[in-house]
Amino acid sequence: MPFYEHVFVARQDISPQQVETLAADLTKVIEANGGQVKKTENWGLRNLAYKISKNRKGHYVLLNIEAPATLVTELERNVRLNEDIIRHLTVRVEALEEGPSAVMQVRPDRDRGDRGDRGRRGDRGERGGRWGEQEAEEISDE
Repeated sequence: MPFYEHVFVARQDISPQQVETLAADLTKVIEANGGQVKKTENWGLRNLAYKISKNRKGHYVLLNIEAPATLVTELERNVRLNEDIIRHLTVRVEALEEGPSAVMQVRPDRDRGDRGDRGRRGDRGERGGRWGEQEAEEISDE
């Protein structure tokens, strides 16, 4: 059977328990039609790139599915009927990822406050603000 990744975005004003219930309901639809849900990831409440139906945020959920193609049409029909889901996307993939998805992986360069190639703030001198007179003289002598 082919593999699919299905991501849906639920409205911001529903609770996390309701989002889990939505994912469980979609899992029941998948299993009732001969498919299997290999992994479910709740990505949490995130900002949207633009407003969708007066929502600035949404609850993101990923479902990794092994199912026949006819099941995907039934799944998407059920998603379109649910008014709590504002966007969805189903993509066929060659193989399902093991472990956490790219969204859930921790990036070590962002956790420590690393500023990358921009340098530290206040690198202009000992006092962190304007150049001191002595530092300005040393620079002009060179």
